[in-house]
Amino acid sequence: MSAEILPILYVKTGCPWCSEVTAFLKDHGISYRERNVSDDGTARAEMIRKSRQDKAPTLDWRGEILADFGVDELVPFLREKGVTFEDS
Repeated sequence: MSAEILPILYVKTGCPWCSEVTAFLKDHGISYRERNVSDDGTARAEMIRKSRQDKAPTLDWRGEILADFGVDELVPFLREKGVTFEDS
């Protein structure tokens, strides 16, 4: 899958929910592009423009936004997008 169509995950340095979500995605082999809004003002502005808020993690799943979430919210969101997990 080319990088241009990979989902974008916006994270903040030191955010426990961000760490939990990135570990979950990696553990399940789900590819994404990571943008750290703590280090990158352009990424932060992009996240706020897309999600209308400034909390992380925020996921842009090919134009559909899931903002300020944890794994409990991520799993049903991804299932709705047709993503299957080994434990499903």
